[in-house]
Amino acid sequence: MSLVDDLEAPTPSAELDRREALGKITGAAFAIAGLGTSVTTVRYLRPNVLFEPPTRFPVGRTDEISLGTLVVLPEQKLYVAHGEQGFFAMSAVCTHLGCMTRYLAAANQIACPCHGSRFAADGTVVDGPAPLPLRRFHLSVSDGQLIVDAGRTVDEDFVLRA
Repeated sequence: MSLVDDLEAPTPSAELDRREALGKITGAAFAIAGLGTSVTTVRYLRPNVLFEPPTRFPVGRTDEISLGTLVVLPEQKLYVAHGEQGFFAMSAVCTHLGCMTRYLAAANQIACPCHGSRFAADGTVVDGPAPLPLRRFHLSVSDGQLIVDAGRTVDEDFVLRA
């Protein structure tokens, strides 16, 4: 009996269909992997910039803020006060757990509605779990305008005399 050479034997059509299907699946997998790599490379090369709001901004004219006034700036999360010694800016974020505080005009206090901390109008702790007074920010005057720099914190006793 003679041996049949497998390479010369005709392959059934079902076998060709299976090989073609596997070849197409493999090609599609490589195409998807290549596309994913290309997308990742393009995203890596494009700058990913986070645009933050400016930390320096004008509040108002010094002569427009009368003595004893506390200006609330909710978008900037701070207060600007005009006390007897001068102007000062302080954060509206509670030093306990970072909640937003509210100014209570009737009591002339700043209160944290979340955990009950209370601050005097100058930012010192009056009551509650807050461990520190409200942070103060740098203030300056330019052409009669008060300029707050929320990127620079200052000591608790910082007051701008204008």
